[in-house]
Amino acid sequence: MPRINKTSLIQRIVSQACLTFKNGTSSGFGDNKVLLDQQAGLVTLLSEISAADLKIAPPKKVSVSSHQSPAFPPVTYMHICETDVFSMGVFLLKAGASIPLHDHPGMNGILKVLYGKVNIRCYDKLDKADGVESESEGHFKPFQGDDVRRAMLRSSGQYSEQSGPCILTPLKDNLHEIDAVDGPAAFLDILAPPYDPDDGRDCHYYKVLQTAEKKSEQSDENETWLLEIPQPDDFWCGGELYPGPEVSV
Repeated sequence: MPRINKTSLIQRIVSQACLTFKNGTSSGFGDNKVLLDQQAGLVTLLSEISAADLKIAPPKKVSVSSHQSPAFPPVTYMHICETDVFSMGVFLLKAGASIPLHDHPGMNGILKVLYGKVNIRCYDKLDKADGVESESEGHFKPFQGDDVRRAMLRSSGQYSEQSGPCILTPLKDNLHEIDAVDGPAAFLDILAPPYDPDDGRDCHYYKVLQTAEKKSEQSDENETWLLEIPQPDDFWCGGELYPGPEVSV
């Protein structure tokens, strides 16, 4: 009998991503039922994807210190596809590697762990009340100027291949840092729209500032301050060829 050419799962994910993000979602999905249903369909498909579906596997030899060598990037990226609407690829983190705290300006994102485990800490930027400057801001600004931002630690958790996707929107969980736990890890990553410095979507890096100031009773214990910094010297991302099924957009 002739073999049936079954559509690959990654192609179904690409097609659903096109449908989900085609009309733009610069302010998130909000209460739009159609968009929420499309996103739910995408999340369902992503929940089914595995490393084997993309023909990738954890490295056979694991070295915690290898990512520290300039010859070996701590993180690599497999490009799958990119349009004006979204980009898709796989990030691979070596054992002990981290993706520093960074943002996704005006972007939605969904990531699904394919193998290994990662810790993900997500933050929201907070708007300063008009005409109000806290003692902390007054303390930091003489040294860092406008590079300091109030933020809220929104979530912190560990994700594995058994976990559901981690979702970010332009307004919620938009900044995150990702650490490989107990070995190498990989995750499928969708960003909509893609990074584009010419369109105001450049990637900015941050570090969390600590202050000795005691929080007031009115302040949330998860509020903090972030300082925008250059890309850390110990982080860079290399490239790898994507070995999985071909996709079309």
